[in-house]
Amino acid sequence: MPDSAFLITAFATLFVVIDPPGLVPMFIALTRGMDARQRRAMAQRACLIAAALLTLFGLAGESLLGFVGISMPAFRIAGGILLFLTALDMLFERRTQRREGQHAEPDHDPSVFPLATPLIAGPGAIASMILLVGQAEAQAGAAPFADWRGAAAVIGLMLAMMAVTFAFLLASPPLERLLGRTGVIVITRLLGMLLAALAVQFVIDGVRQTGLVG
Repeated sequence: MPDSAFLITAFATLFVVIDPPGLVPMFIALTRGMDARQRRAMAQRACLIAAALLTLFGLAGESLLGFVGISMPAFRIAGGILLFLTALDMLFERRTQRREGQHAEPDHDPSVFPLATPLIAGPGAIASMILLVGQAEAQAGAAPFADWRGAAAVIGLMLAMMAVTFAFLLASPPLERLLGRTGVIVITRLLGMLLAALAVQFVIDGVRQTGLVG
């Protein structure tokens, strides 16, 4: 079983990548005109679909990488770079601008696209799941079923993150009034700083695993 420090880091990584506070304005824009029951249904469906996608990539992602001949250290470096670019978008507000620039089409159900993917289960979240599951399995050691316990721990954290995201989506109207646009931007930039540091750590770990440095 991964240690508590890893579990805290994994949860923090998923939080800053998915960015539930940053989803609030987008969710309100996509569900404008819907009543509370419809918004709840949209939020629930989006989180369930995103959880299924992230579970799939968490469990099968490394096997898929091996099938196409990509090593885990290489993916860790690439994933770290991808997360760093996501952090730059958060720091310079480009991510918020892209989200706010998307609009729901008439009679379109936004729970699958763009809510479930790419806003919740986006490239950064998918890369994070593959990296975190691989790291958890490595920490778990050679005990019987250790790999499964490590993967289950990360998937459990991801499901908890989906519950947090669902809560943010349900509370989006009062949260938007409380935080305002400025508050959402400040939180997003703070999370961007944390994500940048985590991304650099992923790159450092990947380079170390290649054996190029000690």
